[in-house]
Amino acid sequence: MEKSFEPAQIESTWYARWEASGAFKPSGQGEPYCILLPPPNVTGTLHMGHAFQQTVMDMLVRYQRMRGMNTLWQVGTDHAGIATQKIVENQLAVEEKTRHDLGRDAFVERVWKWKEESGSTITHQMRRIGAAADWSRERFTMDEGLSAAVRKVFIDWYRAGLIYRGNRLVNWDPALGTAVSDLEVNNVERDGHMWSIRYPVSGSDESLVVATTRPETMLGDVAVAVHPEDERYAHLVGKTLKLPLSDREIPVIADDYVDKDFGTGCVKITPAHDFNDYAIGQRHKLPPITIFTLDAKVNDNAPAKYQGLDRYDARKQVLADLEALDLLVETKPHKLQVPVSQRSDAVIEPMLTDQWFVDLTSDKGRKEITEPALDAVRSGEIRFVPENWANTYTQWLDNIQDWCISRQLWWGHRIPAWYDEAGNIFVGEDEADARANATSEPVGALRQDDDVLDTWFSSALWPFSTLGWPLDGPVKDAHGNVVADWQHDKIFLPSAVLVTGFDIIFFWVARMVMATKYFTGRIPFREVYINAIVRDAEGQKMSKSKGNTLDPLDLIDGIALEPLVAKSTRSLLIPQVRAKVEKRIRKDYPDGIPAIGTDALRFTFAALASYSRTINFDIKRAEGYKAFCNKLWNAARFVLMNVSSPLPTGEGSKPATEAERWILTRLSQTLAEVEQHFVSYRFDHLAQALYEFVWNEYCDWFLELAKPALNGDDTEAAASTRHTLLVVLEAVLRALHPVIPFITEEIYQDVAPRLGLVEINVYARPYPRPADFASDAAASAEIEWFKAVLSGIRKIRSEMNIAPGKVIPLLLADGDAADRTRATKFAAQIAFLARVETPRWIETGADEPATAAAVVGSLRVLIPLAGLIDLGAEKARLAKEITRIEVEIKKCEGKLGNANFVANAPAEVVAQERQRITDWNTQLAALREQAGKLST
Repeated sequence: MEKSFEPAQIESTWYARWEASGAFKPSGQGEPYCILLPPPNVTGTLHMGHAFQQTVMDMLVRYQRMRGMNTLWQVGTDHAGIATQKIVENQLAVEEKTRHDLGRDAFVERVWKWKEESGSTITHQMRRIGAAADWSRERFTMDEGLSAAVRKVFIDWYRAGLIYRGNRLVNWDPALGTAVSDLEVNNVERDGHMWSIRYPVSGSDESLVVATTRPETMLGDVAVAVHPEDERYAHLVGKTLKLPLSDREIPVIADDYVDKDFGTGCVKITPAHDFNDYAIGQRHKLPPITIFTLDAKVNDNAPAKYQGLDRYDARKQVLADLEALDLLVETKPHKLQVPVSQRSDAVIEPMLTDQWFVDLTSDKGRKEITEPALDAVRSGEIRFVPENWANTYTQWLDNIQDWCISRQLWWGHRIPAWYDEAGNIFVGEDEADARANATSEPVGALRQDDDVLDTWFSSALWPFSTLGWPLDGPVKDAHGNVVADWQHDKIFLPSAVLVTGFDIIFFWVARMVMATKYFTGRIPFREVYINAIVRDAEGQKMSKSKGNTLDPLDLIDGIALEPLVAKSTRSLLIPQVRAKVEKRIRKDYPDGIPAIGTDALRFTFAALASYSRTINFDIKRAEGYKAFCNKLWNAARFVLMNVSSPLPTGEGSKPATEAERWILTRLSQTLAEVEQHFVSYRFDHLAQALYEFVWNEYCDWFLELAKPALNGDDTEAAASTRHTLLVVLEAVLRALHPVIPFITEEIYQDVAPRLGLVEINVYARPYPRPADFASDAAASAEIEWFKAVLSGIRKIRSEMNIAPGKVIPLLLADGDAADRTRATKFAAQIAFLARVETPRWIETGADEPATAAAVVGSLRVLIPLAGLIDLGAEKARLAKEITRIEVEIKKCEGKLGNANFVANAPAEVVAQERQRITDWNTQLAALREQAGKLST
């Protein structure tokens, strides 16, 4: 092995070898275990959220593969309709062209060309973090096989009466000219105004005052609503108002939606441009009036004066005209939530348009699609982790609306529907199929619908379309390679676990359950692990506008300060913001970001992966886990230097020392913990258990405990110790491999030959099980005593600043017969490792010199002060230790004094707390006695 651990050199070679060897493909042996990658946008690049989520999936896949499961990590990318189309349209804009200049077919061809040239960035980046995915089965949501699945689902649902076309209110992006989903809308707080406007009562001197943040929409008002129990306006309900700036009259209606205590208690109703108003309009059978064109200009339904004006220019004109008529009562500043398109930054306009919908709310839709998806979770067939997210899922489905599935784009799955000249709809695989399945003869020629399907529509089919459904035979990619075969691959449905974020429970998780249950009769996955969202070290959301995003590849490879500043401020256009971000980066990263390597980054993600909703990523913690990798590397070098050649068969296979039996016991116990943490998805606890075992017990203790045997005259102990050093190290490499795959593979290459192992890669070895390593409670108790004695001596030496190499006297006092037996047994090891003289007992009643003390049970471990230690410093140290133990006792007493804890905690946990109090009190008494002796 090289002297130092250099991640870049290791990582650059191993992943390519793994992939080339077919290591990530299903083995065909064992129980099927499948994970579906949430398909990232083909336009995307790897960000911290991706890296975190994919590390979790990779740990699970590698672990289950080593446990003998037939594993498939199904990967692929999403065609990302809006995002991808926008990229190519921006390219055309540079050429001073639009998509309309090319025409639909040529534009789509250009998008495919972009996809082939630039659409695989994120999949290459996934390889950098070690994703053990089967790339030979990589899918794309618009490849031929998945497109066939999309068409079949649309056609089957349409013919079953579960898809329909209707004129409904949707989120409309006027810049992109398409409907968008709620997920693609950000509600942004902005400074605005609240305008109060007087609406005169027809034929009366009375008037009502309404408040609005969007005065231009009054041109489409159809009513003013008040609360049914509002006595102020009861006499006006049923009467009409003169709509200002218009020659229309509108009714006053009563509706429970109105909050009579908010503002004036009067609400203007514009059903064509507000979702709440639309619902009120439906209840009161008020015909909506659309006043905007699809590019957000005032249309012909408004008075002529405003027609053709942009919505914000219309606002200015409306306000000016209201003021001139003395109908503008008040203008005041107001903070408001503005719906903004993620894709274009345009303000979303609720708009009535003709769209396609999946029926999820009628009796038929609920019974056939919605209820089965609800039942799958309510019955426990699908389990959420953490379980509270099941409530989020069920509450949304209980209150679900029909799903708008059409988008006014050119890039995507074109809706397989045709219209005749009379507007009749015909649906089929192609025009011929649509005609063949028509219930009536089309009138004239047919033209295909121009719209495409929502990206989430094809994503909803991901669990089964990627496995080859609905085709009967093998599915091949563009190169002729088989990527799926439903008849064989359906063994992977349901998949084991879906790892995803809470923000797409509605948009993806629920819809996968709906589609998979309907078309295959199966659930898509057994468990849904909702991973946390990665934030910065201060808990702030990572965003380019704040300049606090971190590129995982910059953490892996490192980046100098100036390139980091340039990268973080590149997209910031406002000079003040740019300067602020640059200042913060120069302060936080004065030397840039040091390279920590993939393994350290992955270990950091594992250590942070708790059940919390968010995690704060601190680069200092990542640097700490690089130190862990270094520690493992150096420990391996120590072992390999002491076992320089393959061990003779059988030599040292039976542990001869208690230290060996102790470390094997602790290994077994740690592996039992790890097994439970994999089951519960507590990767933070898993990482901590492995960290503690490797760093503290194997490296800090066992390597030290091994030295007396390795350097002693007992050849049997030396041989068995060498064997155990190797065996435990090899097991550690296997246990750590799912978390830190690169370093474990590299070290394994030097360890395996010395143990005579035939597997050429660490992942080909079985994951270590607790039962593989014998436990020895007696030996563990002996070594724990020895560790406590050694730790006590070292603590005194450290706190009293005694030179590490100085051999010092050691006295022992009190204790019991077991302490005397152990002291004799371990005398040579204590002397060797603690740099002390042979321990000497002080008999009861004998004069005792002034000493510094450590307490192990009832045993006092004493270091004489004379010539070594300052008496005042030792008194201060004892006082500090006494205070610490008093705090621990209060903690235990607090738990045992809590009736709920005693009643509900497992009996063994309560017993453990009681034993801890006993042990702490024993130590406290001994320390107080020692402090008293120093004061006399």
